Amino acid sequence: MTDTRLTLNGLLDDLQAEMESLNLWEGRPPEPEAFESATPFFADTMDFTQWLQWVFIARFRAILADDHPLPAQCDVAPLAEETLRDLPEQTDKLVALLREFDGHF
Repeated sequence: MTDTRLTLNGLLDDLQAEMESLNLWEGRPPEPEAFESATPFFADTMDFTQWLQWVFIARFRAILADDHPLPAQCDVAPLAEETLRDLPEQTDKLVALLREFDGHF
């Protein structure tokens, strides 16, 4: 695994740990139908934090584990800033981790 892939894998671990510390990490996935959305970020079927856990983190873990090519860009932090600002939890660190993740593309 290249240095970039190792770094990204570590950032995914950090994202999960931060979500767990904020009690945003869920033990059970959404219903299967929620994954059939054609809307960006599955906004019509999932909360942003659900999408982050069950789609973004899960897919990037699979990409890294199977050594698939990385996407040309990743720009999730701006959406996270907008979406998470109204939560009662302190999400600054979560957004910072996503910004760092985005910076590798």
